[in-house]
Amino acid sequence: MTVPNDPHLATVRPVTPRAPGCEECLATNSPWGHLRLCLTFGHVGCCDSSPNRHARRHAAADDGHPIAASLQPGEDSRWCFAHEAFA
Repeated sequence: MTVPNDPHLATVRPVTPRAPGCEECLATNSPWGHLRLCLTFGHVGCCDSSPNRHARRHAAADDGHPIAASLQPGEDSRWCFAHEAFA
């Protein structure tokens, strides 16, 4: 599902990934699956199919950071954690 005119898209800014992998997993030497980029802050977190789900945790802990983009090669998608839908 996609949310047309998602109001959270207003939080999207030009960002640079802050790490080459999931920031929390790198700090704890944990594995991750796919990576997601917070489009407000530049935080790199692991996706929901990863054991720790750090991208979701970041979105929940930091109000105002609901939109994340895939960092997987060949993927061009954005996810709104607030709406649980593609943005």
